[in-house]
Amino acid sequence: MRPTGYCFLTLALLSAVLLDQVQVQAESEVSKQAAKTVIAADQARRLPTGGDPSTRMRVAAIVTTYFPNSHAGVLVDKFLRGFPTDEGLIAPRTQIASLYIDQIHQRDIGRQIAHAYRIPLYESIRAALTLGGDKLAVDAVLLIGEHGDYPKSALGQEMLPRRYFFEQIAGVIGEADRPIPVYNDKHFSYTWESAKWMYETARAMRIPFWAGSAMPVVWRQPNWEHPEGQPLDRALVIGFHMVERYGYHALEILQSQVERRSGGETGVRSVQCLTGEAVWRAGSQGQWSWPLANTALSRIEGGPGQLDPKQVDDPHVFLIEYVDGLKAAVLMLGDGYVRKFAYAEQRGTATDALEYHSDSGPTHAAFGYLGLNIEDFFVSGIPPSPVERTYLTTGMIEAAMISRSRGGQRIETPHLAAIHYRPVVRTRRPSGPRPSGASIAEWKVLDPGATPAAQSIPTGRDGTVRRARHPSRK
Repeated sequence: MRPTGYCFLTLALLSAVLLDQVQVQAESEVSKQAAKTVIAADQARRLPTGGDPSTRMRVAAIVTTYFPNSHAGVLVDKFLRGFPTDEGLIAPRTQIASLYIDQIHQRDIGRQIAHAYRIPLYESIRAALTLGGDKLAVDAVLLIGEHGDYPKSALGQEMLPRRYFFEQIAGVIGEADRPIPVYNDKHFSYTWESAKWMYETARAMRIPFWAGSAMPVVWRQPNWEHPEGQPLDRALVIGFHMVERYGYHALEILQSQVERRSGGETGVRSVQCLTGEAVWRAGSQGQWSWPLANTALSRIEGGPGQLDPKQVDDPHVFLIEYVDGLKAAVLMLGDGYVRKFAYAEQRGTATDALEYHSDSGPTHAAFGYLGLNIEDFFVSGIPPSPVERTYLTTGMIEAAMISRSRGGQRIETPHLAAIHYRPVVRTRRPSGPRPSGASIAEWKVLDPGATPAAQSIPTGRDGTVRRARHPSRK
């Protein structure tokens, strides 16, 4: 791989350069101190970079928006500063070579990050992938289509432009005829049509493609998963908060467990979403298991222990029937009643349950583990878990939203019944029940507006193609 025109320094040298810049350019003591705090944290780690910057893979970060605690804010910085894990801070093996931000948030720090780490900030996705040139010039793409000022569909789905981003990326890859790995944060898209197009386009173009969220690689208490190849009778996930955004997380937890059952994944026959009192009636009628829900809740540290419908605002339940007859449920318990995900399953007379813990404080180390798996994918070109898992859960959350809009109608899903796969999983995740070590270390971030911001690089192409004038014409 050839070096770009932007030489990436070691973090120690970057820190020194940034400190000098802040001392010269900052207009207030507040901005100076904010930058010094971040720099000091990086210098204290003395984190070595993963080899000669000129030989490391170049990654284009394509994001919707970039503010503190946004997905871009807690994921891109891991590729710059290192991946916090319980075993320590792991140095990056890749380099962020370019950045595209679709929307500048009022608390934007993306431009400050670009300035601090000397990352070229482009005004088009194509330019970010070509580094301002005429052909593909990066080796992988980090697509983060989460957060931003986008409308909602008639079904209440966030209309995030993941398909549009992927179309642009695939177009540049197609022009170069050089497939490179592309990671898509969370599910593919808010519509099945777009998800299908993304999945099939990646396959047709032989683009290594992976997607998903951090939930399958966060801390578990106990550290357990369904025994691979063993039968499974019923499964249930406890979820909370926003129905679509967090409902997807709950479905991903469910799928990462049930796909390990005997026979592998056979596809989904139907999805139904019930709301309000219909949720509790369905439980009383045995459409989802009340005892299994209580078992899952009992695993949540500091949780309610048992299910009390009177304490739950705006409940929802997703009822899922798989092709092989497995029945599963996702019980979304609104806001405040619980603040963690939990999973429980029944196989024969045995019942197992566990809590999923994602809170790791300022490091957001759940994204450290996710980022590490993404980087593994970039380096190897091999997805750490089946991309079909995300393909299936993308269709499941859309079907649930359709069902909700139709008053809880059961939605037949023949398109999801055709998705079959085996759970070959290579993900790295913590083995302990709670974050420790570098996962809970100090992790300072830049304050919005407190340090110099990069100027974006205008595009030079306007899409106009002019034919040469014929010599006979004056």
